Amino acid sequence: MSRGTGVPYFAARIGQAATVLLVAFTAAFLLLQAMPGDALMIRFENPELGLSPAQIADLRTAYGADTPLHLQFWHSLSGVFRGDLGYSIESGTAVSAILADVVPRTLMLAGLGFVVAASLAFSIAFAAGLSRFAWLRSLLRAAPSLFVSVPVFWLGILLIQIFSFRLGWVPIINPGPVVGLVLPVLTLAVPISAPLAQILIRSMDAVSLQPFVTVTRAKGATELWTQWHAVLRNAVLPTMTMAGVLFGELIAGAVVTETVFARSGLGRITEQAVRNQDIPVLQGVVLLAAAVFVVINLGVDLLYPRVDPRLRGKVAAAR
Repeated sequence: MSRGTGVPYFAARIGQAATVLLVAFTAAFLLLQAMPGDALMIRFENPELGLSPAQIADLRTAYGADTPLHLQFWHSLSGVFRGDLGYSIESGTAVSAILADVVPRTLMLAGLGFVVAASLAFSIAFAAGLSRFAWLRSLLRAAPSLFVSVPVFWLGILLIQIFSFRLGWVPIINPGPVVGLVLPVLTLAVPISAPLAQILIRSMDAVSLQPFVTVTRAKGATELWTQWHAVLRNAVLPTMTMAGVLFGELIAGAVVTETVFARSGLGRITEQAVRNQDIPVLQGVVLLAAAVFVVINLGVDLLYPRVDPRLRGKVAAAR
């Protein structure tokens, strides 16, 4: 992609990403403010804390709870631009510090889950295209429909029952850093692999009917070479779109998985924040999830013209 064609395309995608983040932040702010109850009063009116009404009023002022809603919104939004996400009502710790402590663990879980899901999806689709047995092709094509119908929390509990309690292969109490990732990664990967496999199988079916594939076979190429070089390479673009969407969903899936497996991460702090109505932490989690979703899809959008020559032509024509 030339410099002249790349800059407008990149700027347009950056503008779209910024708009999505702003809408996500606004929606999260309004919905969280509409939650019933007063989180500050619930937290600080506890008799065990021994705070006087005057001290509670000072805390409400410090958190900006008594200012008009539009001023609270502007204060929160300007804080985001400064890297200040506010402070937890429950612990008083900066939300940015809380997220910085747990995000690496959640991203590691989501990243490994995505790698396993993509590997599983490509294996199913590729095997379905190469298998000479009709019953095996039908079984492989039906597997994604089964995977996508499995709830994450149910799969996690099922894996614990089988591999931890019955077989004893994976300890659930005090597992090692590597062993402790096995079941959570599988719990994330299996449901996410299903739509990837479905899209890839359909794309490979469509590409296989194209004339250039017939010509490739007529030139004497083996079926393995044809599937890998001619079919799969041209069928991967729609799968990239789905992969970008699903990686954002992996963050939400990781939250549920961490709760099931009692892992410290975004799931744990989200569960605690919901229970305590810790609005600054919840708002930080929502904004972070939206940012990850937007960045991944922005990366996919910017990768498209390099993967598909047809899109490079459209970008050049729009210059």
